[in-house]
Amino acid sequence: MTVASNLNKKSKTTLMKKSILTIVFVTIYTSMFGQSNDKRLKGLEQEITNWIEEYNAVGLSIAIVENDEILYNKSFGYRVLESKKPITENTVFPIASCSKAFTATLLGMLESENRISLTDRPSAYIPTLQFSTTEMNASISISDLLSHKSGLGNVNGTLVLFPENNRLKIMEKLKYIKPEGKVKESNLYSNLAYTVAGTIVEEVTKESWENNVQNKIFKPLEMTSSFTNLENAKKTDNYALGYGLYQNEIKQVNFEEYHDYKPAGGIRSTSKDLSNWMLVWLNNGKYKNAQVLPENFIKKARKFHNSRDGDDEPTLFFQGYGLGWRVETRDGEYRLQHGGNTSGFSTLVVTYPFRKFGVTVLVNQDDSILPYIIADIVQNRMLNKKQVNDYPVVVTDIYQPSDMIESISNEKPPSKSLASYVGEYENRGYGNIKVVLENGKLYAIYPTYKFFLEHLHYDIFVMKPSKDVSDIFNPEFAINFKMNESGEISYFTMNLQTEPVEFVKKQ
Repeated sequence: MTVASNLNKKSKTTLMKKSILTIVFVTIYTSMFGQSNDKRLKGLEQEITNWIEEYNAVGLSIAIVENDEILYNKSFGYRVLESKKPITENTVFPIASCSKAFTATLLGMLESENRISLTDRPSAYIPTLQFSTTEMNASISISDLLSHKSGLGNVNGTLVLFPENNRLKIMEKLKYIKPEGKVKESNLYSNLAYTVAGTIVEEVTKESWENNVQNKIFKPLEMTSSFTNLENAKKTDNYALGYGLYQNEIKQVNFEEYHDYKPAGGIRSTSKDLSNWMLVWLNNGKYKNAQVLPENFIKKARKFHNSRDGDDEPTLFFQGYGLGWRVETRDGEYRLQHGGNTSGFSTLVVTYPFRKFGVTVLVNQDDSILPYIIADIVQNRMLNKKQVNDYPVVVTDIYQPSDMIESISNEKPPSKSLASYVGEYENRGYGNIKVVLENGKLYAIYPTYKFFLEHLHYDIFVMKPSKDVSDIFNPEFAINFKMNESGEISYFTMNLQTEPVEFVKKQ
């Protein structure tokens, strides 16, 4: 199983029937903008409530903007299910990959100040950066990073399993990581590319990505309940916990720790704050008559820069990537949108630049398409299109550890004693893994995780988490130990990329 399926939880999709366990609640909070008299929104609250119950979701927060004002801002359900704490328009949610547009915007602002060009190579601003091929070094531009044309691909293993204490150390690994596609000819979604983009911001400004987001975007847009780290979000005492479904039962899950890949997904915000974010994009960078974002970048970011694979749908004319956004024409409407999935949360921000309205939907349910359904309902109402009533109910089950088998297979036993596998293994593009023997059992120790190595057969073991992990990946990778010509264990392979990644035993 590759990291694309493992770390992104795409290996298992559950088509749910009517929920066995339904949260029974009414609309428990009405914000100051919730009482819209707009005829287009009549009955919307009941429709949203019905879909929350159909999805067995814990809670939802929604904001709709039009022209230069917040038209509707309302919340449903609970931010903490166990104690029935309600969601409000100021409840903080992780917005995951919706963060990418913020990172792209910072680079657009730097270009407007003539401090960079989006056509430049990343190494012009990160001197220590080298990619693994001459073609990548010569061809990748900053714009390619932002539109997923770099060819790097979503090699999340190096970010999730081997976090560093600063982003420059991640840059040093890139020359050892094989690309997943060709530069400028691929459309491979990449958190790693956005980590590089965030590092460029830091190197040019000599300030952290976090401070740049806070000072250049959050403050001027009055996004007072938005954060770049979990600790500060928790200090508000108005943050949502994450939940997921497993066989139709609701389970709380851990937050994802973004470590040094925050530029790809580390922002936490609210429906009210994201209303201001949508308004500035709908008004060519202006917020309350002040030019906060460069108009030229707004126009550049929402253009089509790269194609995107997808279903062949009669109403979808094209889809692809802008800069930090996905762009598409659906049902005859041009949309700028981005979704976000993280452990326990699904989010969506959609704007219609030429219709001058947008909608944000935040849900504390893991890997759910509920935000897309609600956004589609709002689109049809706002644009007076035909209503759809037969949306599917699709949620991906959260990862749950399988039973641990502590015994060694007698039919296909290891070729060596367990002590022979002990040692430190290295891949310079990822990091070091220590294999240790404790109480007659093998464990793999990563910088932030410890896994029991369950014997599968011969020299192949499967990683099993020794404690709860956030629901961002299925960590049960197979580790395949290999011998050298002398019959000694010298390396192992893991399927962290399309081709197995080798970790060599250090002497």
